[in-house]
Amino acid sequence: MIAFIIAFLFGFAGMKILKRFVKESNPHGAEEIFRFIQIGTACYVALAQGANDVANAIGPLAVIYFLVKTGSVGATVPVPVFLLIFGGIGIACGIAMAGHRVMDTMGKKNTALSNTRGFAVNFATATTVLVASKMGLPVSTTHAAVGGVMGIGLARGVEAVNLSIVYKIMLYWILTVPAAAVTSMVIFKILQFIL
Repeated sequence: MIAFIIAFLFGFAGMKILKRFVKESNPHGAEEIFRFIQIGTACYVALAQGANDVANAIGPLAVIYFLVKTGSVGATVPVPVFLLIFGGIGIACGIAMAGHRVMDTMGKKNTALSNTRGFAVNFATATTVLVASKMGLPVSTTHAAVGGVMGIGLARGVEAVNLSIVYKIMLYWILTVPAAAVTSMVIFKILQFIL
């Protein structure tokens, strides 16, 4: 009951502030307001990605580390903090190196996104990933984001979505597994030959 009262008071205060902001200083209306709100939902997506994608990437590595260290594998494996940091840094480097291409494809080539649409995509993506994390399901934040963008595009009609881009994205998702498998085999054989 206390949470409901606090939420109601903050919602009412926020509504008053937004109405004043829109009337007095903002000729662009809701889009300009959502430009600032979207910063918060972007942080929400970052939190969700850290909660799920780092575990997806580091889980197998933690098992290998535990196996090498102890010589056995249990039903549960403790994950050292340095492996989580390593996974977080790896994801951050991946985003830094190729994130702009993904953002360009999803935000411009697939369907046009505005600030309000971006807010909806971010909020839906992060909520989906966090619920899946709480349920113990390993999902991809990227897949959830693509689904959110497609949903926003389809809400405006099929013609608002570039289906050729969607087909390419799905093809790349399918090709990722065999490409990673072949790369792993090549690296393993090189290391086996060297050592």
